[in-house]
This record gives sequence, C-alpha cells and structure tokens, in this order.
Amino acid sequence: MTKTNVMRLLEQADIPFRTAEYEYDESDLSGNHAADVIGMPREQVFKTLVTRAGKGGIYVFCIPVCDELDLKKAAKACGEKSIEMLHVKELLNVTGYIRGGCSPIGMKKKFPTFIDETAILFDEIAVSAGMRGEQVILAPDALAGYIGAELTELTI
Repeated sequence: MTKTNVMRLLEQADIPFRTAEYEYDESDLSGNHAADVIGMPREQVFKTLVTRAGKGGIYVFCIPVCDELDLKKAAKACGEKSIEMLHVKELLNVTGYIRGGCSPIGMKKKFPTFIDETAILFDEIAVSAGMRGEQVILAPDALAGYIGAELTELTI
C-alpha cells in the first residue's frame, strides 16, 4: 500500500483511520466497484464531487457512491443560484487530484465542503485516499470536523 498525502494529513491531525486498497476499474466511474471490492455497503462509501457556481466559486460535495448529487439541493446548501459539475479537465489543476482519486482531504485550496447527511448514520465512512485504488475509512464527524464540512441533504 502506498502512503498518500491524505493519510499523512490524517496522521498529523491524530485522526484515527484505516485504509482499504482495491483494483481501480476505469469502467466504473460511480465508485460502486470500490464499495463492492472493499466490502462496504455502497451507502457507506462516499465519492467526492467538485462543482463550480455561476460566479466561479468552487464547492466540494461528498455523497454515497450509489447516489446522485441533486444540483438544486447542492446550490441551496452553498447559497448559490446554480452550480454545475467541474469539467474533468479542470479537476487536477483546481484540486490537485484526478478523477477516481479525488479526496475531500488535502486539496490545493480549502473549498467550502458539504457531506451528505446520511454519513452520520454510520460509525465510519470511506472516502478516497487521494489516489485511485486507495480509500481511507474514518468516522464521519472526524472527517467533517477536520475539513470544516457541513452535513446536509444533497442527493436526489
């Protein structure tokens, strides 16, 4: 297993976590494959989505891999009229991460971040460890506290 920057940041912050490694599947961009392979319910494995508001603001959303982001709920959560998904070509430049390995932890800048409220139903959730094929599993309240995220309703 490769130690990622995400893992280093969590260790420095004394946030307990464990890791899960899996074979990344380019054909499954939803994240369902990751959940299935690491043996966690899809509702407990969260994908990180990056959006841009009409005025150019960047917002980050973490939702279960089995769900879809409701752009209206997401826009409301961040106080914007509308938001759209960040184009995949911009992802690396904006966040420092590539698609399939985007983590809410350790982005180039600290963007307003929102986690779907269902996260609190679980003792732990998984998010990307910052590279394809690596997940960190940690308490949702520890994650939200560390990245300054707000828990709110985000899915369709």
